[in-house]
Amino acid sequence: MLKFSTAGESHGKGIFAFLEGIPANFEIDFDFINGELARRQKGYGRGGRMKIEKDRVEFLSGVRLGRTLGTPILMAVWNRDYENWTEIMRPEPGELPEEKKVTRPRPGHADLSGAIKYDFDDVRNVLERSSARETAGRVAAGALCKDILKRLGVFIGSYVLSIGSVSVPFEELKGLSFEERFKNAESSEVRIPVDDQQLEESFKREIDSAKEKGESLGGVFEVFAVGLPPGIGSHVQWDRRLDGRLAQALMSIQAIKGVEIGFGFEGATLPGSKVHDEIFYDGSKGFYRTTNRAGGLEGGMTNGEPIVVRAAMKPIPTLYSPLRSADIKTKEPFEASVERSDVCAVPAAAVVGEAMVAITLLTAILEMFPSDTFDRLERAWKGYVEYVKSW
Repeated sequence: MLKFSTAGESHGKGIFAFLEGIPANFEIDFDFINGELARRQKGYGRGGRMKIEKDRVEFLSGVRLGRTLGTPILMAVWNRDYENWTEIMRPEPGELPEEKKVTRPRPGHADLSGAIKYDFDDVRNVLERSSARETAGRVAAGALCKDILKRLGVFIGSYVLSIGSVSVPFEELKGLSFEERFKNAESSEVRIPVDDQQLEESFKREIDSAKEKGESLGGVFEVFAVGLPPGIGSHVQWDRRLDGRLAQALMSIQAIKGVEIGFGFEGATLPGSKVHDEIFYDGSKGFYRTTNRAGGLEGGMTNGEPIVVRAAMKPIPTLYSPLRSADIKTKEPFEASVERSDVCAVPAAAVVGEAMVAITLLTAILEMFPSDTFDRLERAWKGYVEYVKSW
């Protein structure tokens, strides 16, 4: 089974990702992983931190001469900004002056709940780890998983559907393949899936307006995966259902408050005949569907159609026009403290979403085809794909 976790604090020495269960002898594309980290840092509306950090991966274990060893992999993304925070973030023993402690929890963050849970008198002990800077580790690990999936013929991408009150009209998506949508998104500062300069400017104006008001914006992004045969995942137990695992993976991303698959909530408003995908058979391509309202998942398993999942991101809770809060020490009312922040991070969150989908899908595949080496995984995968075609 693939095991994945991260470690590190926002202004600590670095962000680290741990992967155990990656098959041996996979040749890593370092440029691809660093390119994914760069994608996470882009997007209109990002804050000053992105000008400081130029994220690159360093493998600390599990890789030798460019290939995986089948042993635990530890990846590091070092924080260049740590040199400015050594006094506050040092691991060595010592006490901070009271004025250096953060005692004003910010609404919408983990600050207050975490301080109560762990009995902290400095909410920096919470906010450093709960920060979205942690997603650099997710993207590094997800990039390696995406690289492996790509070799198996599975492609994962994303794009933004809305930011604030501005959204991509559904009509503009008609006729565009997922690959075309992704290509358009990659050339857009707000990562919209259509080649529409006027719409692009509308998104930017929405972000600029929020910035002028000291506000922040959320939105909705969509992640897709193409190239998966039917049967990945399982219906036999709740925690093996792939739709549930994907929902958890996306919901775990900071600021994500809603996830839907396929028609999602829209399907709850329609009769069954308008929701379920009819099944057809053709001798040249086997079983297929002409619609994909299920988003590629039925009964907790892939059904052969593209996986389509959407996530709703709330506005970033750190505002330059601070909301009211109360000091955890004095209990007096204050305006919440302001950490350096983005106005909008929906385009970046979409890239994190890709990473989490990749980790989840590769985990399910390795459960179905446990393999010590990548060559064996590839042979088992190709054999299953041919088996599916024979039905």
